[in-house]
Parts: sequence; C-alpha cells; structure tokens
Amino acid sequence: MAKELGKWAFIIGVVVALVLGIVGGVGSSLGATATAWLGLLLVVLGLIVGFSNITAKEATPFLVAAIALLVANTAGLTGLNTLIPYLGSILAGIVTFLLVMVAPAALVVAVKAFYKLASE
Repeated sequence: MAKELGKWAFIIGVVVALVLGIVGGVGSSLGATATAWLGLLLVVLGLIVGFSNITAKEATPFLVAAIALLVANTAGLTGLNTLIPYLGSILAGIVTFLLVMVAPAALVVAVKAFYKLASE
C-alpha cells in the first residue's frame, strides 16, 4: 500500500512540476499564492516519495539521480533561454520545480541511509 502511495505521489509531483515549469516558462503566472501552495504540495509529495517509495537497494541510484538533477540545474540551464527562446526557460522551470519535489525525498533517503550505516 505504501509503495503504491509513493508511486502516485511521484507521478502527481512530476505532473505538477511539468505544469508549473511550462506555465512559468511561457511567461504566464498562476499567482504567488497558487505557486506557493503548489510548491508546498511538491515538498509534501517529495516527503511521501522519500519515506514510502525508495528502498535501501534503490537509495544509491536515487541519490545519484537527484545529484545529477541538481548539477543540471546549477550548470546553467537558465542560460538556455538565450540559446533557445521560450523552450529554454520552460526546461529550466521544469527542472527547478522537479528539484522542489526531489530535494525533500533525497533528504529523507540520505538520512535513512546514514542511519542504516551508523546502526551497522
């Protein structure tokens, strides 16, 4: 049951991140309040994914993927807007909102991994 909840939390989080990234990338705005609430939803969904969906066996690949997403974001995705108008800002927005969901999940998985290492 928990694995199924984590799966749906991940799917919903990706869809919300895609919508927010696309809406923000084309210059529209949902409003500050709506964006804040949807950002909070992404954080909660990320916590659900981290607690229920990532097993100890999946922890390392998940954390590597989270690091890759973070590196892609900090490596200058925002500069894509100058190279590819509109599409670059959409991609940067999607990655940013995916990070809003993935960061809490990565934090939970990392703490669980640290706890497992410390208790052995």
